[in-house]
Amino acid sequence: MLPFLPLLACLTLIVTPVIAAPCPDWSAEHAQARVSALQQSIDSWDDSYHRLGRSLVADELYDQSRARLDHWRACFDLKAPDTSLRTAGGKVAHPIPHTGLDKLKDAEAVGAWLQGKDDVWVQPKVDGVAVTLIYRQGHLHQAISRGDGIKGQDWTWAVRKINSIPQRLRQPVDLLIQGELYWRLNDHVQASRGSLNARAMIAGLMTRSSLSLQDGIYMGLFIWDWPEGPQTLPERMARLGELGFTGTLDYNQPVQTLADAQYWRDHWYRSPLPFASDGIVLRQSRRPPADRWQARPPFWGVAWKYAHAQALAEVRKVRFKIGRTGRITPVLELEPIRLDDRWIRRVSVSSLKHWETMDIRPGDQVAISLAGLTIPRLDSVVLRNVVRQEIDVPAPADYHFLSCWQPTTGCESQFLARLGWLSGKQGLALPHVGPGTWGKLLAAGRLDGLLDWMTLDAAELANIAGFGEHSSARLLASLDSARQRPFEQWLKALGLPPAGEARLEGPWQVLAERTTEQWQAEAGIGPGRAAQLSAFFRDPQVLALSDVLRTAGVDGF
Repeated sequence: MLPFLPLLACLTLIVTPVIAAPCPDWSAEHAQARVSALQQSIDSWDDSYHRLGRSLVADELYDQSRARLDHWRACFDLKAPDTSLRTAGGKVAHPIPHTGLDKLKDAEAVGAWLQGKDDVWVQPKVDGVAVTLIYRQGHLHQAISRGDGIKGQDWTWAVRKINSIPQRLRQPVDLLIQGELYWRLNDHVQASRGSLNARAMIAGLMTRSSLSLQDGIYMGLFIWDWPEGPQTLPERMARLGELGFTGTLDYNQPVQTLADAQYWRDHWYRSPLPFASDGIVLRQSRRPPADRWQARPPFWGVAWKYAHAQALAEVRKVRFKIGRTGRITPVLELEPIRLDDRWIRRVSVSSLKHWETMDIRPGDQVAISLAGLTIPRLDSVVLRNVVRQEIDVPAPADYHFLSCWQPTTGCESQFLARLGWLSGKQGLALPHVGPGTWGKLLAAGRLDGLLDWMTLDAAELANIAGFGEHSSARLLASLDSARQRPFEQWLKALGLPPAGEARLEGPWQVLAERTTEQWQAEAGIGPGRAAQLSAFFRDPQVLALSDVLRTAGVDGF
């Protein structure tokens, strides 16, 4: 495999979903502040990785952050020298530089790269750290970390303790090879398990002042090049096998078409492997002489990485969704991002307390993944906006299971949630009635109370946008069917707290006259729930609704 470009040593353009975004509408001063803050964060990540062997951010989030920085710099013409490798270099010069890899964004780009090329091979892109191994007369002479591609650290002391690396070759030859140190994993399936932080684990071990023999047992070597070896890749791999380097030959496959590359990319993504991987590498078998190699991406090899498991998203707005019972759930409105072929535009923060702990504001950069492959999930805050925008946060004391029976200011969300519950399967199960229906009626000013829809007629619907003749007739028939629903179903639709095993046959007045003590005497009802039930039947707003239903002739009221 071509030299692994460490997380914090990216010298090439990495195309990610953020690149397609339009330029932000910022002032020059604000743009400079945002770019500077992002650059400082990336510099900190670079330094931690190269000096301490600690990865402070997931690889793909780093890649996307750097791509975003490049995008912002291009938007505002803020050029700056690349500093990603300023602490990566060491004191030991590589006899042959480590090249990097350009990363292709999609199948179309891969197909274009393959055009006109022959004798192309594909390998897994092993997720580890790059190393140069030098042998003299068949004996391991030196090991050098990738560093900045020109100079690295002396890792000889550590490599001598790694079981998978021959200390003596089967033949007394001089040899220089480049490869990847990786953490051994048993039957690792990338699609289901991800990278398990394997790269950071290796990087951390190699920056220690000592490496235990036990650690060495769990480290493997994947050779991706022999710069001065035979002319073709099959010849190089076969010869390396003869010298004692096993385990790499099976991971080199010929590629003639895009379909071939797609097959092996998917195959290795879903098949058990002894290492973590983050994509594939395509490379031509023949390449220029080693004395022409430079520490930059070559023309004869590229990487095609797997889809991101996490995406970096910018928060546009924080809004607060208030549910039927008054629960407040913050929702982040995001700049649209693509993740696993899905566009993500919003994500829940789960609870108000969690949002307060994370302190997420507009302009913050957050990590998003998919739970169960479908539901957007907020993982962490990656970068904070330099400007901490004030947010109008609803007060929890203002919302509870008896609040917001009308769509007054601040109550629209809970009111609509009540209507959604009322018409949904938990309530009256009204066909052809959903959130869109209630939204249209509310926008038209036709809903000032929870049961105002009971007096709707065809003439009124004809004047409301979004309701045609057929849909209006279907809606009116559905709403009219609500009058025939059983009494107990109506109680649940109105939001009656769970009543355990209590009998709810009615009529309304009988239930309304029960005391808190009588409710608590029912099976399955504790003191707190008994107090809620008593409060429900005595609430003025609920009593008013019961009067409306009594007038409408609904059974039990």
